[in-house]
Amino acid sequence: MTMPLRFTYIDAMVDPTFLIPLAQAAEKAGYDGFAIPDSIAFPEESDSAYPYNGTGDREFLRDRPFIEPFTLIGALGAVTSTITFNTFVYKLPMRHPVAVAKQAASAAVMSGNRLRFGVGLSPWPDDYALVDVPWERRGKRFDEQIDIVKGLTAGGFFGYTGEFYDFFPVEICPVPTEPIPILFGGHSEPALKRAARVGDGWMYAGPTAGDDLFALIDRLRDLRAEYGRADEPFEIHAISYDAYSVEGLNKLEAAGVTDVIIGFRDSYQPGVDTETLEHKVATLSGFASGVIDAYRAQA
Repeated sequence: MTMPLRFTYIDAMVDPTFLIPLAQAAEKAGYDGFAIPDSIAFPEESDSAYPYNGTGDREFLRDRPFIEPFTLIGALGAVTSTITFNTFVYKLPMRHPVAVAKQAASAAVMSGNRLRFGVGLSPWPDDYALVDVPWERRGKRFDEQIDIVKGLTAGGFFGYTGEFYDFFPVEICPVPTEPIPILFGGHSEPALKRAARVGDGWMYAGPTAGDDLFALIDRLRDLRAEYGRADEPFEIHAISYDAYSVEGLNKLEAAGVTDVIIGFRDSYQPGVDTETLEHKVATLSGFASGVIDAYRAQA
């Protein structure tokens, strides 16, 4: 069975003063989620490529504002009541998992269980070097971090012994009244396997050369069956050109997508965003009153 799609608004790297009114406007217009991007710093020199824009060019990230995700969620949670905050995606390997567990639990508690924690591996060795974390064996380190975040945010005393992390049982308080959904980004086979094996969902960053959303969803379905998780709830959040028409939305719903990520500006273009707040609010509201309402009216 398929469920009606949910809608997440995204407009990354905008004037920070726009973020609160945009979240409020998206909630008022009927969006279900608000995407929270993550980036720590931009290197002055780098030969690393970006994997999701087709060209590999990272220049679009230079001089672009990113607010630390949990700081932003705290601010937005205080002025909204229903919209969820979906990190897209939080680069977990750059942080210590015990500290992240405390931050995630606090954000979930203070927002009333409105955090969807999308996580991923940074594609850039520069990020790892910046925080003195080895690039090698990053996947295994990531797996241990997920175990720790899940264990600590579940409540009660939790300790861990692994290859990278080893600590005595501790308890964090408070923890949310509901488990924090953990969603995985990435289009590679290891990313799909991780999402299928231990994730509550998967996040698709949009079409790039060689990637096909529907083929990746089919692969996820096969992997979840292999891991014995075919009947468990699973979210699929996706950027897709199909999300901008009712016909396309029906196609995505039928394929198993649960959440579409809706944006109206090409964030990959370098330079300062010149759109006004009024223009952004009018655009997101117009899409909601047109396409979203028409899609929901089918029910």
